[in-house]
Amino acid sequence: MKFSRFLPAFAALALSALSASAMDVSTARGTVSVEGVPKTIAVYDAAAIDTLNRLGIHPAGVPDKLYVPELEAAKGNATAVGTLFEPDLEALSALAPDLVIVGSRSAAKAEVTARVAPTLDMTIDGDNLFADAKARLAIYGDLFGKAEEAKAAAEELDAKLAAAKAAVAGKGKALIVMTNGPKVSAYGPGSRFGWVHGVLGLPPAMEDIQSATHGEAVSFEFIREANPDWLLVLDRAVAVASSEQAAKVTLDNELVAGTTAWKKGQIVYLPAAEFYIADGGVQSLGRVLAAITDGFSAAK
Repeated sequence: MKFSRFLPAFAALALSALSASAMDVSTARGTVSVEGVPKTIAVYDAAAIDTLNRLGIHPAGVPDKLYVPELEAAKGNATAVGTLFEPDLEALSALAPDLVIVGSRSAAKAEVTARVAPTLDMTIDGDNLFADAKARLAIYGDLFGKAEEAKAAAEELDAKLAAAKAAVAGKGKALIVMTNGPKVSAYGPGSRFGWVHGVLGLPPAMEDIQSATHGEAVSFEFIREANPDWLLVLDRAVAVASSEQAAKVTLDNELVAGTTAWKKGQIVYLPAAEFYIADGGVQSLGRVLAAITDGFSAAK
């Protein structure tokens, strides 16, 4: 019975230890407190899966299709808990995760998955994508006890950025375009892919492109008028494994052929799924930067 007088103090100590294990996580919807180290996680965002994979963290639940070949191969024995857009609540509930991560295409379902388990919206995009990708990397490192691995990954990414910046320096202006079969959209500073211009110091061929999510629909006349020194091309059909007309076919016409980029062979076809689906994942981001470095380094 003498021990009973210590119970209040013991309970307070236990509560203090529990609180100390909580981590405040910065998300796209504000700060969220996460208790302890998550053990069973479900992730609906390709960029998050990409970064977690770099840290050696393998979600128990993932979308049925990730599109990025390296991520598809890394799924292992993970359970399919829906798609990149839509959670399968029955499968998610059966998995019983202690944390769910959504982002980008699945962000709108955060309130739905939160009924099953605490949910983090880790969406990243636009001009701040590179900085946000590194911030997410650091958060995951702290949250899952992988701080050293996160630091090493950040250093690798910084080295790839430095190489890309050196490669594009003084090489002229660029226009980012996305083909979707026969259709073409352009992206500039402030757009979804504006980070390319921002972090690389790569001058845009056109300043006043609308910054819509899917870019500004443009004509081949627009591309000819912009006359970029470089064309950075995203083939959406390749990214989503569609049978639509390939970018190389779409852009092979007299108007585009009149640009400096086409005449000099200064066209960089970006890793499609990495740039479009897993944009912001540190491994995918590294491959995009490497493609830009290789493309610009080959310029005569």
